[in-house]
Amino acid sequence: MDFILTDAERSEMLPSGTAPLFDNRVGWARTYLKQAGLLYSAKRGILQITDRGADLLRQSPAKIDVEFLRQFKEFREFQVRRRTKDADTSGVLDISTEMSDQTPEDALATAYSTLRNNLEADLLEQVKSMSPAFFERVVIDLLVAMGYGGSRQDAASAVGKSGDGGIDGIIKEDRLGLDVIYVQAKRWDGTVGRPEIQKFAGALQGQRANKGVFITTSVFSKDAEDYANIISSKIILLDGKQLAKFMVDHNVGVAQVGVYEIKKIDSDYFEGE
Repeated sequence: MDFILTDAERSEMLPSGTAPLFDNRVGWARTYLKQAGLLYSAKRGILQITDRGADLLRQSPAKIDVEFLRQFKEFREFQVRRRTKDADTSGVLDISTEMSDQTPEDALATAYSTLRNNLEADLLEQVKSMSPAFFERVVIDLLVAMGYGGSRQDAASAVGKSGDGGIDGIIKEDRLGLDVIYVQAKRWDGTVGRPEIQKFAGALQGQRANKGVFITTSVFSKDAEDYANIISSKIILLDGKQLAKFMVDHNVGVAQVGVYEIKKIDSDYFEGE
């Protein structure tokens, strides 16, 4: 069968970034078909269809998925072994796993995405509840973690000290200070509209500057985003969701509670056997 996949489809990665999505799907399809007794490994890298598999193909099933494979006792036993192993590891038997067509990598990616989204939402609410002075500290820590502002001391002395026509601070673009970036940071609940961005852009022009970052805990209106895209100055708009995402990415205000390694068989190790 030729799936006629594009290069982009073949190179698409799992959400975890650990392997190509297509290769992962093929690998688990092979495992499931083997566990159901439809395929067997004739030798390394060679799969052969079984009599059961040949009989099944002659029936021309509409599709072969996890639910379909549950008709085979060997596959059901395989699922029980997997669930038991998961229970031994976590201490909790998740019955929903039995009814899921997700591969283990998909399940991990889904769980990670849920944890990540909840963390970002909680983090943003935490930042919103803090004082304006603390928000300035968050901005400083984030910019330094992202590689801007030189040292933290340099950034701290620059952000929150200007107050010049819509500018809250001036930081170095790099540690050598070859260029500077003007910063506006607003801990707002309402939508930041075009007038605020126009004011910031005017302040940049007054300083003969062409780079700025406008950071807020809320959101920007469509007019504000459109205006930032058409002016000559380069103004980056960072809303609350993006702020929380970058904070998690750069470990600002969050702590690591666990690391899980995902491993696979090293086929090179068994080469030549």
